[in-house]
Amino acid sequence: MQNLGFTRSSHQRDHFLLTPDTFIRAPLPGMLNATAIVHVGPIVGAGFTEYTVEMGAQGRFATGPLQTFLWVLEGAVHTRETWLTPGQYAYLPEGSAEVITSDQAAKVVVIEKPYLSLGDAPPTAFCGDERKVDAKPLMDDDALAVRTLLPAGTAFDFAVNTMTFQPGASLPMVEIHVMEHGLLMLEGEGIYRLNDRWYPVKAGDFIYMAPYCPQWFGALGKKPAKYLIYKDWNRHPTTS
Repeated sequence: MQNLGFTRSSHQRDHFLLTPDTFIRAPLPGMLNATAIVHVGPIVGAGFTEYTVEMGAQGRFATGPLQTFLWVLEGAVHTRETWLTPGQYAYLPEGSAEVITSDQAAKVVVIEKPYLSLGDAPPTAFCGDERKVDAKPLMDDDALAVRTLLPAGTAFDFAVNTMTFQPGASLPMVEIHVMEHGLLMLEGEGIYRLNDRWYPVKAGDFIYMAPYCPQWFGALGKKPAKYLIYKDWNRHPTTS
């Protein structure tokens, strides 16, 4: 049935919300039995690129020259001589050129970013499992759990976290800061304030927040809300 032009998606000066009904799929160069939903990239001024790859049986794609973070949403993918399943992830440094494969249908989130060196040794590749990462309350609120997926050292110039909100939990303040965000809703639903607009959001939605975009989230419904969030990190604002 036609939706008669209605969507929750919205594109604004300093943020946008993309909902699954507006996703467009297209294979990127080198993909085989796979297609990409590009959520955000430099074309809109972002300093990173984030997309979801939907893979079929015997699907494959290769990471590019940039440092890359992979998060498995569905199915299983193979990289670095290991299989990753939902909730598992991998960090690949610049120049890795890893080939990601699947035996059956799978979905994986890909985040790519140019590396900004401080002159020290760059990070090395590793795989992780969110279930093995300790959850820490945000600002002493036990109803809001943060899991930090990348090491905190300054070798890393970006961070990727999951944040889980119990029903009724919310961020303790409206945040306004220099970092930009890419956010994929993984579970549940809630209300997101972006600048002076308020959006109902749910699992499957993607949000981009430019630097200094006012932002706040509160979880609604009867089950926890959870999202995967990227931010640039550990670098002086004048670094480029």
